[in-house]
Amino acid sequence: MTMRFLQTAAAVAVCAMAGSAWAAVELPALQLDKTQTTVSGLSSGGYMAVQLHVAFSSVFAKGAGVVAGGPFYCAEGSVVNATGRCMASPAGIPTSTLVSTTNTWASQGHVDPVSHLQNSKVYLFSGSVDSVVKTSVMDALKTYYNSFVPAANVVYKKDIAAEHALVTDDYGSACSVKGSPYINDCNFDLAGAMLQHLYGPLNARSSTALPESSFVEFKQSSFISGHGMASNGWAYIPQACQSGATCRLHVALHGCKQNVSDVQQQYVRNTGFNRWAETNHIVVLYPQTSTAATNSCWDWWGYDSANYAKKTGPQMAAIKAMVDRLGSGGATPPDPDPVLLPAPTGVSASGATASSMALGWNSVAGADGYHVYRNGNKVNALTVYGTSYTDTGLSASTTYQWTVRAVDAQGVEGTASAPVSATTLAASGGETPTCTTASNYAHTLAGRAYALYGFTYANGSGQGMGWWNIFTTTTLKKTGPNYYVIGTCP
Repeated sequence: MTMRFLQTAAAVAVCAMAGSAWAAVELPALQLDKTQTTVSGLSSGGYMAVQLHVAFSSVFAKGAGVVAGGPFYCAEGSVVNATGRCMASPAGIPTSTLVSTTNTWASQGHVDPVSHLQNSKVYLFSGSVDSVVKTSVMDALKTYYNSFVPAANVVYKKDIAAEHALVTDDYGSACSVKGSPYINDCNFDLAGAMLQHLYGPLNARSSTALPESSFVEFKQSSFISGHGMASNGWAYIPQACQSGATCRLHVALHGCKQNVSDVQQQYVRNTGFNRWAETNHIVVLYPQTSTAATNSCWDWWGYDSANYAKKTGPQMAAIKAMVDRLGSGGATPPDPDPVLLPAPTGVSASGATASSMALGWNSVAGADGYHVYRNGNKVNALTVYGTSYTDTGLSASTTYQWTVRAVDAQGVEGTASAPVSATTLAASGGETPTCTTASNYAHTLAGRAYALYGFTYANGSGQGMGWWNIFTTTTLKKTGPNYYVIGTCP
């Protein structure tokens, strides 16, 4: 019985019991070498891998693997660009402009300093008959990376007649097939080639059945709710890593129509990463989109957030938080005498409602993000990567005190800011809440919301309302002067 047959049979069995045999757990804290974190992805996952690599280059400094993706911020917030130049018409990709945008955003703190990319390794793969994301789009990605990564650190393979898929040497559809599950058997071990370029020489991959206890379904909802992401994600955690060994981390991002709801666990189990992970102390994290996401894709053009490519992008921040959680087991002893970041200045509170307060502060040089404290208790679940935060769930007519701390790339908090106090509105005081139900287009004309990159956001709260058009209807509740939230009135 061949290995290929065994894996195919195993996949059939897995598909049959997907969603019924496991109970999701909290993502564990492991001992990881944080200098050895990498990321890869296919299609929308390829674009997302580039976004994570660039925005969090201090975290993914070891490198990235990209299959059928394109340059950072290629779509520039436009679905027209995403489905046009970034897939099939690469002549219009403004690569030099995207490089300039990257440098500008790095100077503004929206993405990490580009200097972290200098020591990265990059593995690029494009099927020569890929009809979805043309090889010339990947050519543009190579040109983009040439501005930040030494040429000797980049491998680009594009000589296999593969369609739009994650390529393996023993599992999937025929190499030239385009279609679900978008995993093709092309007699090439792409996962192995990629990991060996990113990490250097590795032990031979496992040739036996992988232990079932290494496949972990975790509560992704602990890191994010909504935003096109599923309630649960998956990880492959070798037994040695579960038992306290120091391991490495690779984040593997599926493509469109390829999450567990779409193809069961085929991407999680049959793309080849786990066999290399098992024998080389590598944890593989498989974040998952939900079917609520456009075509189950990752957000690489702004369908969920105008900040999709920045550190503040909801999907970006959630995956970073998963990486932080996995690496919080303490492989490296903390610095006994760390140099703390200074306290943020200019902390202010405004836009009070009966249940929320908008906070803002000045940026701190060298900060990776910020933590917000209310009455001495941390209130942000995920690191705040901008210089503003809306604290919600507050009681009416109540005075609160907030402080803010800068956080470095290792998660070490700096000195607390000077406190700022403010009082929420009375439940029926200030302005009596009023609700208006209208199209998103009408809301913007009336000044209750604003449009950005084709999407609509409520004035004051900044809550996303969806597409800016006459067909999408939203109910906005006014809770203060020019302050609106999505909701209903009693």
